[in-house]
Amino acid sequence: MNAWVHLDTGLVPGGGKNLALMQRGSEFSIVVGTIELMNSTRGHSEEALASLTCQRLSDRPGARVLIGGLGMGFTLRAALRSLGADARIVVAELVPAVAGWARGPLAPLFDGCLDDPRVELRETDVNRLIQSEAGGWDAILLDVDNGPEGLMRKSNNRLYDEWGLKRVDWALKPGGILGVWSGSPDRKFKARLQRLGFAVDEVRLPANGSSGPRHVVWLATRP
Repeated sequence: MNAWVHLDTGLVPGGGKNLALMQRGSEFSIVVGTIELMNSTRGHSEEALASLTCQRLSDRPGARVLIGGLGMGFTLRAALRSLGADARIVVAELVPAVAGWARGPLAPLFDGCLDDPRVELRETDVNRLIQSEAGGWDAILLDVDNGPEGLMRKSNNRLYDEWGLKRVDWALKPGGILGVWSGSPDRKFKARLQRLGFAVDEVRLPANGSSGPRHVVWLATRP
C-alpha cells in the first residue's frame, strides 16, 4: 500500500491546531495531528447533512442556505443537487488553505461546483455571517470542526453553546432549519437544542454509506 504524503498545511486564523492535507494514491485526507477530520472516500454523512436538510426546503422558492465549512465539498455538492436553479448558497470557510485546496489538489473532487452561479465562497468565520442578518436564511448547515465538541479551535464551541444557538435562531427564517454534522453523538447538545424550542431529529449514518464510523446529523427546525 502507498504511504501517505503530506501535501500542505492549513494555518488556522486566530490560533488553534493546524490542518494537514494528506494524499495516498487517489485518496485524500484532512487531519489534525493524528485525528482524521475527513477523507475523500468517506463523505456519505456530510452529503446527508445537505440532502436531508434541503429535502425540507423543496416548497421554498429561492431558498437561501448558509454552509459553515467547505471541507472536501461533500455538503456543497449535495446541496447543489438538491436545490433549484433559483437557490443561493453561501459557504463560509475560515482556513484560506482549504479554499485553495478546493481549486488545487482537490479540484477533481469539487468538479467545478465552486463555479456554479448559485454559490458564493467567503473566507470568513461562519459565526460572523450568522450574526450579520436577522431572519435571512432558510437553512444553516454547520460542518465546523468535529461537531459540538471541537478539536481544532476552542472558539468553535461558541457556535454550539446556548448563545450560539440563540444567534442561529435569530438568523433563521420562521420554520428555518439548522443542520449540524458531528463525528459522534452528543446528548447534551441535542438537549440544548430542544430546550431552546427547536424540533430535533437525530440521524446516525455510516461514514461511507454502508460501513465505517457512524456519524451524527441533527436537523433542528426553528418554530
